[in-house]
Amino acid sequence: MHHLAVIATLILSLFTNPVSNSFSDTFADPSVIRGQDGYWYSYGTSDPLREGEKVLHRLPISRSSDLVSWTYVGDAFGPDNLPSYAAPGSLFWAPDIRYLDGRYVMYFTVTDTATTPANWDYSIGAATAPTPTGPWTHIDAPVVAPRPSGNSYWNTIDPAQFTDVDGRKYLYFGGFFGGLWVTELSADGLRATGQPHQVAIDNKFEGAYVVRHDGYYYLLGSSANCCAGPTTGYSVLAGRSTSPRGPFVDREGVPLLASRAGGTPVLDQNGNRFIGTGHHAQLTDLSGQDWMLYHAIDRSDPFLDEPYGINERPMLLDRLDWIDGWPAVRAGAGPSEQSRETPVTRGVVDDRFAGDLSGWRNTAGWTVQDGYVRGQGTLISRRSLGGDMRVETDLKTDKSAGIRIGGTTAVVSRDGLTLTSGGASRTVALPGGAATWHNLAVTVKGRTITAEVTEARLRDPRASVTVTGRANGPIGLVADGSADFDNVSAAPLFKAVTKAAPTPRTGRLLDADEFNGPLDSRWTWVRQDAAAKTEEGVLRWPVQGTDLVGAGNKASALLREAPKGDYVVETKVTLDLGEDAVRNYQQAGLIAYASDDDFARLSQVAIWNTRQVEYGRELTFAGRLSYGGNIVGPPAKTTWLRLAHHVDPANGEHEFRAGSSRDGKTWTWGGVWTFPKDTDVRVGLVAHGGAQPAVNADFDYVRVYRGA
Repeated sequence: MHHLAVIATLILSLFTNPVSNSFSDTFADPSVIRGQDGYWYSYGTSDPLREGEKVLHRLPISRSSDLVSWTYVGDAFGPDNLPSYAAPGSLFWAPDIRYLDGRYVMYFTVTDTATTPANWDYSIGAATAPTPTGPWTHIDAPVVAPRPSGNSYWNTIDPAQFTDVDGRKYLYFGGFFGGLWVTELSADGLRATGQPHQVAIDNKFEGAYVVRHDGYYYLLGSSANCCAGPTTGYSVLAGRSTSPRGPFVDREGVPLLASRAGGTPVLDQNGNRFIGTGHHAQLTDLSGQDWMLYHAIDRSDPFLDEPYGINERPMLLDRLDWIDGWPAVRAGAGPSEQSRETPVTRGVVDDRFAGDLSGWRNTAGWTVQDGYVRGQGTLISRRSLGGDMRVETDLKTDKSAGIRIGGTTAVVSRDGLTLTSGGASRTVALPGGAATWHNLAVTVKGRTITAEVTEARLRDPRASVTVTGRANGPIGLVADGSADFDNVSAAPLFKAVTKAAPTPRTGRLLDADEFNGPLDSRWTWVRQDAAAKTEEGVLRWPVQGTDLVGAGNKASALLREAPKGDYVVETKVTLDLGEDAVRNYQQAGLIAYASDDDFARLSQVAIWNTRQVEYGRELTFAGRLSYGGNIVGPPAKTTWLRLAHHVDPANGEHEFRAGSSRDGKTWTWGGVWTFPKDTDVRVGLVAHGGAQPAVNADFDYVRVYRGA
């Protein structure tokens, strides 16, 4: 368990998800930024905020001082403030908020663009504002215009901006129809320049978000379906690269552009009340700990009003850890319902300069004005802090200004960012300097001291430098010539979680069929398929030209009784679906089966030109069948699959977590689907989804282990 030091004003408390409950029932696709006023602001997709409201809010905005208690503060756009290129009735989705060159820039999806006669001709728009709440001024044309594809348009949706260390600005965008793309932006961030470049395959990703961490660029995208009500299996997957243009590969080295598409899980549903966890933004608290804001669906209340209308997707907050170089929400444990730890939003040293300078020494030449402090020389805090720490400030200077910790200084100037400690000093370039507001953060961890400059603390550092030394003593602000400072804080450095949350393991073997002879008597068929035969040490099953999804229920299932308690069922299946060609939706794998309309299916599957491991769920809700999927690890021609069953001791529910492997040794674990307490669930195999071209699914075995 991760604990922050509890000293001075740093007091931990319990918070409950969703954190948006105080002002909304739904707040989808959240983005977040800390404003120059010291508050955090979040922006959501255009939906009604409350059940029964029936009125869309055009990109609603909420504000928080602590990241867990939020207040609605208005909408970005009123009825008379819409972009000129938006067709009447256009919707506005998935805002991304940034602070660029002294102003706030919001990017957003425009669903219907007036420049073409078609509907759903998506484009990316932008607007600028002097404050996080506006007023917003639209630019006169889309940042990324609609991109035609035959008789329709590619998903030019879900923008995410990123500024690299050389000052170049990029915009990531795209969705399932067309994949994820990146384009370079003009210096002001408001125009696409050059040709866009694809960075992730279609039919798998949307909701891109890019951060830089320890020298790598991480592309995080949401996968599966955002909006399938009680069977929504949305999740977040990642790849990384040494360039913002890619190529991005997952933890196993599988490219995100491959037909057998890569992607390392970051966030998955875990069997509690929340499903469909995705479309996120990231932030860093004052201790240096990363957090993720994202939306999810309460599986007991999946729709905003009537069933199968607007999906109700409130905003959640959870800790984001880095495990062996890869991001993972709560070290891989998934969404929380309640958390015993909260973001650090107040420091031992903490000043927003709304009053006097009574908390400081050496105040001659320093004055508080308009919510910030201006001066030159050295301003020293009366409070001190020892040990590992994070010290930060927003600053603006035409000359030289920064942070002092004892004899260590981190200074921003027109020459760059200079970090000096004892006899060690290093300078790195900072394109553009800090003539507009920037954030300077210094972290001290033992003898490692790092200074980092960003425009808005969103994990896209403009400059970063590290030296070895000691930083202890009075904390202060330094300025050679006049400079402005705001939002000064010093807090104990967070204690990093470095161990992954437990994943299912196998114990002793309980049951098995190695398919070395006829099927044993423990197997039973739902609609027997005479074409399935045991031969050459495998169960060879020609993939059927039908499916279990929907009301047709003509596909077969080969089942056996499951043991009581916790167990893991595993199979090894060879299914040569080739690559790139469209073979919808040929698949084979494991199934947890209660009935034809109540099952969870884990298969290697062809979804258009991609090959994925999909963990789908079908059930009946409000008198209708609902189906949705969750994505696990990348498949291979031969893929190992596991379903790990656990009985929740609190409510007796059956939880089935999906795992996949490309070699039978390295396992990727995905999401959890649940069945009610008294459900009789059998386990087994399926091979269906399309008979053309003809292909066999060869199952090497089915083994059932005690869960460990």
